[in-house]
Amino acid sequence: MAIEGALSDVGLADICQLLALGRHTGCLTVNDRSNFGYVYFEKGRIIHATVLNRPDRLGDLLVKNGVITREQLSGAMASQAQGSGKKLGQILVEMGALTQEAITRYVTLQIEEAVYYLFTWQEGSFHFDKDARPEADDALLVNLSADSLLMEGARRVDEWSVIEKKIKSMDMIFALDRDPREGEEKIELSEVLTKILPLLDGDHSVSEIVDESGQVEFEVAKAIYELVQPGFARQVGTRHKQAAEIDIGEGAGADQHLNLAEAFYRSGMVEDAERELKKAAELDPGNARVLSRLALIYLKQRQAQEAYRALDTIQGPEGLSYAVLRNQALALEMMGRFKEALEVLDAAQEMEGKDPGVLLARGIVELKAQQPVAAWATLQRYRVKLGDETPPARFFAYGVLAAAMAGDRERAVAVGREGLKYHSDDPAILVNLGAALERQGELDAAEALFLRAASEMPAPPQAHKNLGDLAYRRGDTAGARAHFEKAIKIAPMLGDDIYLKLGNLAYKEGDRDWALLLWRRAQDINPKNEVVRTNLELLTT
Repeated sequence: MAIEGALSDVGLADICQLLALGRHTGCLTVNDRSNFGYVYFEKGRIIHATVLNRPDRLGDLLVKNGVITREQLSGAMASQAQGSGKKLGQILVEMGALTQEAITRYVTLQIEEAVYYLFTWQEGSFHFDKDARPEADDALLVNLSADSLLMEGARRVDEWSVIEKKIKSMDMIFALDRDPREGEEKIELSEVLTKILPLLDGDHSVSEIVDESGQVEFEVAKAIYELVQPGFARQVGTRHKQAAEIDIGEGAGADQHLNLAEAFYRSGMVEDAERELKKAAELDPGNARVLSRLALIYLKQRQAQEAYRALDTIQGPEGLSYAVLRNQALALEMMGRFKEALEVLDAAQEMEGKDPGVLLARGIVELKAQQPVAAWATLQRYRVKLGDETPPARFFAYGVLAAAMAGDRERAVAVGREGLKYHSDDPAILVNLGAALERQGELDAAEALFLRAASEMPAPPQAHKNLGDLAYRRGDTAGARAHFEKAIKIAPMLGDDIYLKLGNLAYKEGDRDWALLLWRRAQDINPKNEVVRTNLELLTT
C-alpha cells in the first residue's frame, strides 16, 4: 500500500516511526503547501534530509564555528566549480582544512536540524517513494537512528510550543535591556548565549542571528527565550520580508526551475513539475539533468515519442550516458521499436557491463518482440549475474511469461511460485502465475490467484479479465459481466475479445442494440477480428 496522506491526519513523527519499524528504504517527501522537505531512509535508518527553500549552511556552519576559514571555504568552492566532481567536504578534507570526523559531525548536525524543522509542520501532505535515493551527486550521507531523532524531535516540539509564545517569528528583532552577566539576577551564560549576546543589538532578526552565530535555529530561539523570560531582553521590532511563494517568478535560472520541478515531482504534482522543466529547458536547451527528468515524466505519462525526443536533445558526452541510453531503450520499447531498443541496450551494456539491470531490460524487450526462447535465456543470465541478491518482482513476472511462451510450463509455474515467496502481493506475478496454472487445467488455483490480484490497489485489469473469462466459460453470466466491466473501466483498450464477449452476453439477453455497440467497439480495436465481423453482419442484415 502507498504511504501517503495529510499531516493533519498523521504526524510526521508517526510516519517516520512506521518507516523505521518497517525497515523501509526510500524518500519521504513532505509538503507544507509553501515548501518541500525530503527525508531519505535506508533500511529504516535516516541517511539524508533537506528542505528545498532552506539554505545549505554547511560551509557557513564550518566557518562560523571556526572549523575552517572563509578563504579555505572559498578555495574549496572554486575547486568544485571547476568540475572536480568531488563533494565540498571531500575537497576540504583533501586540502587539510578539516578532518573527516569534523565534516561528518557537521553534516549530521545539518541533517538532524532539517528533520527537526520538518517535525514542526502540521499542515500539508506526505508521500513515500520506495527505493528512491538522493539524486544530487554532492549529497552527503549519514547513518542515523530514527528512534533517537524522534525522541529529540518530540522534546523540541514540546519546547517550541512554549518558546513560540515569546518568539512567534524568526523575523522578530530583540535587544538587551540589561546585561545578564551583571546584577543580583545574573545568570551563567551557555556557549550559545555567549555567541549570540553581541547580536542582540536591536538590529539583527532571530534568523539573522542564526546565520551570524553559526548556531542552529532551535538553540538560538531557546537562548533568546531564556533572556526574554526574566526581562534581560525584549522585542523591539520585526524584519518585514516578502512572503515566500512556490512560484519563483520571472528571471529565475534553469537550476531554480529544475529544483522546483524536482520538488513538485516528488510530491506527485507531475503537471507542475513538467511546467517548470519546460521553463528550464528553454533557458538551457541542452541541459542533461533537465532533459533527463523531463523524459522521465514523459515516460511516466506513456508519451514515449516525447521522451525519446527529449533524451536525443541532450548535448555533449552526457547525451551518451548509461542512464540516458537505458531510458532511450525504454522509450523505444514503449513505441514497439524493439530492434532499435535492443541495439541501444547493447550500447548500454558495453558502457556499463557490471549492471545486471540491462540484462533484465533486454529480456523484457526480447519477450515483447516475440522471442521467448532468447528472452528466457537472457533472464537466466540476469539471475546468475545478480548473484545472491533477491530479484525484483518484474523478473518473476516476465520470467513466468517467457518460460511459458518458450514451452516450459512447469518451469513457468516454478518461477511464479518462487516469486511469490519474495513478493507475495505483486499483482503481475499473481496474474501470470494464475494464467500458467490455468493452462495446466488447475482452474481453482488460478482463480484464487486472480482474486488475490484483483484485491490489490490498484487492481490490474488483466486480473478481472481472466476472472471474467473463467466465469464466461462456466456459464456464470453475471460474474463474467461484472469482471469484464471492471476490466474495461480500468483499461478501456485492454482487448477486443472483452467487448466481443460482453456483446455476446447482451445478445443472448435480447439487448441487440447494446450488443451492436459492444461489437463495434471490438471492431474499432481490432478490425481483423473475423468473429466480430460475422456477428455484425448477421445483426445488421
